[in-house]
Amino acid sequence: MTISSLLALIFVLTMISVWLIFRLVQGYLSRQRATIEHATSNTLADMFIFLDPQQMFRYNVALTCILPPLVWILFGNPVLAVGALIATVFVPKWSVGFLARRRLKRLEQQLPDALLMVSGAMRAGASLNVALESMVKESKPPVSQEFELMLREQRLGVDFDTALQNLEQRNPQQDFQLVISAMRISKEVGGNLAEILESLASTLRQKAIMEGKIRSLTAQGKAQGVIMTGLPILMMFALKAIEPKAMEPLFNSWIGYGTLTVIIVMELIGYWFIRKITNIDV
Repeated sequence: MTISSLLALIFVLTMISVWLIFRLVQGYLSRQRATIEHATSNTLADMFIFLDPQQMFRYNVALTCILPPLVWILFGNPVLAVGALIATVFVPKWSVGFLARRRLKRLEQQLPDALLMVSGAMRAGASLNVALESMVKESKPPVSQEFELMLREQRLGVDFDTALQNLEQRNPQQDFQLVISAMRISKEVGGNLAEILESLASTLRQKAIMEGKIRSLTAQGKAQGVIMTGLPILMMFALKAIEPKAMEPLFNSWIGYGTLTVIIVMELIGYWFIRKITNIDV
């Protein structure tokens, strides 16, 4: 084979490799864009958080292009750089999940007081819709936003049962399901809804107290999980600073890279198991 033929073959293989890499990157960007748009247009919209999907996608791409090379420059370790790359892929999903959990927790805290407001207004002679409007004016988001949207749907012609179903779909919580079931049953068969809502508020308040006690009892286990997960990593970097020559193979050889990968995977699995053990659902 002549040199010109070899160069032509290398050129063709290089172009094919570049084309394959381009297609892979293009496919990844398309999937990531679709994921971000779906999360932004559905989950965040249900939480009354309105973000531009295009802007959020651009931020994610910029983070993906900046963070892994920065980690590589700072540490010179491909395992950490790949870990940073994987983390940037899941950042939008984690962020949306964090915001959703925080909002649902805030809803759980506000719901008993909101039910007591509605119950008090109904005992004073107001209808359910009037009592809900009064509660919406006096409450703070997010509970006021959810019931205000339900009332707006009814003003636009949506029937009461459908509005309740939409409220339940936006907030898939056991507490909301109990409240919605009570309203739906009272609407169909009658009954003292004010007394039912007051009883539900008391039950939910006792449930919140019990969950607080459980969080207090499991706080030590969660803290131990964080400490036990971070301690080996802290010791590894401390030994690297104390004995750099002895720790150099761990950070500058392929055997060390494999060892680091196993360490990271085992650390994540251990932390996941500790979180599962200490996460008690009431």
